[in-house]
Amino acid sequence: MGKYYFTRNQSTICAFAVGGEYKQGNGFVMIGAHTDSPNLKIKPKFSAEAEGYLQVQIEPYGGGLWTTWFDRDLTIAGRVIVKEGDKYQSKLLRVERPLLRIPTLAVHLDRESGNKLEFNKQTNLFPILATSIQASLNDSTDSQSVISKLVASELKCKVEDIRELELSVVDSQKSVIGGVFNEFIFSPRLDNLMMSFCSIMALIEATKDDSILKKEKNVWNTFLFDNEEVGSQTSHGAASPMVNELVKRVTRSPELFEIAIRKSFLVSADMAHAVHPNYREKHDPQHKPQMHKGLVIKHNANQRYATTAQTAFFLREIAARHKLQLQDFVVRNDSLCGSTIGPIIAGNTGIRTVDVGNSQLSMHSIRETCATSDVANAIDLLKFVFQEFTELDEKLEIQ
Repeated sequence: MGKYYFTRNQSTICAFAVGGEYKQGNGFVMIGAHTDSPNLKIKPKFSAEAEGYLQVQIEPYGGGLWTTWFDRDLTIAGRVIVKEGDKYQSKLLRVERPLLRIPTLAVHLDRESGNKLEFNKQTNLFPILATSIQASLNDSTDSQSVISKLVASELKCKVEDIRELELSVVDSQKSVIGGVFNEFIFSPRLDNLMMSFCSIMALIEATKDDSILKKEKNVWNTFLFDNEEVGSQTSHGAASPMVNELVKRVTRSPELFEIAIRKSFLVSADMAHAVHPNYREKHDPQHKPQMHKGLVIKHNANQRYATTAQTAFFLREIAARHKLQLQDFVVRNDSLCGSTIGPIIAGNTGIRTVDVGNSQLSMHSIRETCATSDVANAIDLLKFVFQEFTELDEKLEIQ
């Protein structure tokens, strides 16, 4: 019995607990989520100047609702490689104050658009960083030098010691509780940091009682992957060998690896679409998830979600035992269906998988909305999945 974790790329983390009665060939009870969200990545050579403004060239990451990024207080965050003596450190950075802005064009100068924001991502999605005049007064000639000096100040290092920058433009506004009854969370990146939080908290709560873990036959683990928003095909994404590598290293037996895979179970946890009161026709009439009504099980006949009758059964049975709410989502027949890490992992490993998520509004906007009560509900349900799946799976007879 023991508790462990490892990371990859400073953006993917795996935490797992080995049950006291675990034997080689036993299964893994997994919850998988992702840490990334759509944002604006700063290009390697990002300096731009026009009409007396220093700007930053960016590249859109993922399928963001980019119109929501205009007229927002933006900052920078990411990773910096710094030389320290004869070694190099990879450091994470977030500047807490607003630094940049992407201004909209005044309606007086674009009356033909009818208030519809139209833009070109190559030419119109450049954030303003500073005025050229002010930059020159501060001994900076371009955006590259301004950002480099800022990063050096934040990390308390010399500009010449900065070896590599991997930065993004992100929202600077903090998450808040809102609504008349404090029933909402207004926040950037709810998709999918909310389910990442619920997943890791479920593992923490499930392992608090050592007496339960001592009797467990399986391994419990939470995987939080990077790069889901761009397809997961990276060394630290859900399509990487990490899941199989974890099972192999813990099982320590090539012969028993496939047996362990067949005994395993994955909950793919990614935020779901709450029905929008102003666009309710966009949902299937019988499958309209609502806030405060629990975790959503996602279904798709074309396997964009990995849910099956068997995998949904486990969630429903555990939820019913503890009187926890569940909902169902199916996309309209005339709409395209998104996907998750669920089908990717299921297809690469053969692990039984169910797709779930809390409901939210404004997915992929710079600022999203979900319900406060759904957080505790999701943590509780996922905790019980860890603690009760093994016993329930032993009772399921498949003919």
